[in-house]
Amino acid sequence: MLQDSLAIFSQLYLVLIHNHVLWLMLFPMLLIFELPLYLLVLTGIFRWSFPTAEQPITHYPFLSFVITCYGEGDDIEITIDTLVEQIYPGQIEILVIVDGASQNRETYLAAKRCKHKHQLARQRKIIVVPKWQRGGRVSSCNAGLAMAKGEVIFSLDGDSSFDNDMAFNMVKHFNDPNTMACGGALRVRNHQTNLLTRLQAIEYMLSIQAGKTGMASWGVLNNISGAFGAFNTAIARQIGGWDTHSAEDLDITIRLMQYKRRYPHYHLSFAPHAIGHTDVPDTLRGLVKQRLRWDGDLLFLFLRKHRHSLTPSLLGWGNFVFTLAYSVIQNILLPIIVAGYTFYIFASFPIKLVIALALMLYLIYLLFSLLLSVVYYFLISERRDDWKAFVWLPLYPIYQYFMRLVTAFAMLNEAIRRSHEESSMAPWWVLKRGKKF
Repeated sequence: MLQDSLAIFSQLYLVLIHNHVLWLMLFPMLLIFELPLYLLVLTGIFRWSFPTAEQPITHYPFLSFVITCYGEGDDIEITIDTLVEQIYPGQIEILVIVDGASQNRETYLAAKRCKHKHQLARQRKIIVVPKWQRGGRVSSCNAGLAMAKGEVIFSLDGDSSFDNDMAFNMVKHFNDPNTMACGGALRVRNHQTNLLTRLQAIEYMLSIQAGKTGMASWGVLNNISGAFGAFNTAIARQIGGWDTHSAEDLDITIRLMQYKRRYPHYHLSFAPHAIGHTDVPDTLRGLVKQRLRWDGDLLFLFLRKHRHSLTPSLLGWGNFVFTLAYSVIQNILLPIIVAGYTFYIFASFPIKLVIALALMLYLIYLLFSLLLSVVYYFLISERRDDWKAFVWLPLYPIYQYFMRLVTAFAMLNEAIRRSHEESSMAPWWVLKRGKKF
């Protein structure tokens, strides 16, 4: 068995040496795009973890939590409960925006019950806002922004829950008056359901909690999550709030980057220990549907809606180069190249050689994932039992590869069918009547 493996790797080595086309197709994907990103994230995490003197919080701002609801039912009470129970000495208002309340009466009534339950809570006020006509997530966010009295406004999903020190950890970042917005770390609540949810739990830890920590440390944070993000209320209003269409979180992040270009003292931040919990799809069909929507929105935003504004003059050179490399090329073009490359090698080379090549790539990505996992566990993780999730790490590169194939299909789907106009995040008349790009 060992001799056969060595023979295959020897054959692979000879082909790579003599076939420069295959060599050029394989390694630039890794070296030009993947390796620098891993290095940036890893060095950013080390930079973030370096001990600095924390300024004491002298002001606890009024916080407005805007919960966008659509069809959560009784589960909305869990979200509200975790916000009321925040260990935070300042005042909090919780704006529960129930989209399409006439159809989602169960969610509306559950929110009303929760309001009554917490009516005596000190410095906590719950306001239930029924939107009888459904308008979509963006209209809910903007309704909350219009009503919010807080200095800091949170955009939260109605199917999430939060650690009770979340607000305190987030406000630490707004202790700096130059913070425009701050993202929070989402973790997978139903990670023990099956193998699929376990792999997504690893993805959330490495891509969100670790990845965004590293990127924010170097000033190139690429997204403030719509499910869990906080904004300086005045700045959010000044840039016009959230905009119609899908992927409203990435859209507002791009506009904040452009705002930062005009006012360089402002910055985007990320709070790795402000923790929210969400349920992820537990079926392959549900996961693919979710990623088709998420990934298709990337092409719409970067190559349609914001194609004229992705310039160094509007983003600054740092954010421009990072966005071009790791939002446009890596997330839009590279998955298509990977899918095409897969078909190419299967059609052009013997199966044993293809297996050896796949094994080599698998080991390289496993090594990078293992290194990032170790750094995450010892420098970022706030839960000592996170190591249990990494038992499934050997399957993670396979999961990543499959997700890239899904992304490749999502790009083609958006390019041909404008799939962002078929999103379930808003009614069709909202998405189709928005400005065409």
